[in-house]
Amino acid sequence: MTRLKLMFSHTGVAAMAVAALVGIVVLAAQAPWWVWLLIPLGFAAQMLNEYNLHRFIFHLPPPKRQWAFDLLYQAHYGHHDFPTNHGLFFVPVWVAIPVLAFNFILVWLIATLLGLPAAINISVAIVLVGGVLTFMGYEWFHMTSHLNVPKTKVERYVTTLHNQHHFRDFSKWFHVSPGGEVIDRVMGTAIDRDALKKQQRIEFIRTLGLRPDDPRLVAARTRFAARYGLSQDELARAAVA
Repeated sequence: MTRLKLMFSHTGVAAMAVAALVGIVVLAAQAPWWVWLLIPLGFAAQMLNEYNLHRFIFHLPPPKRQWAFDLLYQAHYGHHDFPTNHGLFFVPVWVAIPVLAFNFILVWLIATLLGLPAAINISVAIVLVGGVLTFMGYEWFHMTSHLNVPKTKVERYVTTLHNQHHFRDFSKWFHVSPGGEVIDRVMGTAIDRDALKKQQRIEFIRTLGLRPDDPRLVAARTRFAARYGLSQDELARAAVA
């Protein structure tokens, strides 16, 4: 399965691609020329959004209630639990679309309150085009970092950094997109690779500090095994890893 086929087989990625295409069509049809210049603001905004969502939402402390734990497991915990499972590579559509809608409305409201002309088009340029294209880039690099495929120099660099997050210290290196490591450095969540090599590996790293046989984990794995194609052998190994 090619990377493009794998990526666009996911509902969330396909939906976001449609959103970006709609945004480009809207800008081409009616936006003033200067609105196109605002697209890079969407790149920067989404890079910050990517970091904040990953660090402060996806790595929330494990909820005690199973229904809440199940949501977080689908959103991110499951990806750490089974880092090579294709179904768990991507941001769920029920996360991607609400975040997109929130960001769109927020930018539109700010532009409107500031009295800027073409407020809707500004939001389209920054969120639907700049932001979503950056999101697509994130999904590409994140997926590639977990696949054993030939990689470009940039993809190898991203893979090396992202592996530190998965297999050395999950409280560091929250960014994935190229260049995003600048945010980790500013936010104090970067560690030099040599320092990481000397640091003792965090206990239960693949389960984000939870014991592998934690009842919440076991219940979530069992509930979603069929959806993500997890075998009984995989479930048994995960419970003692």
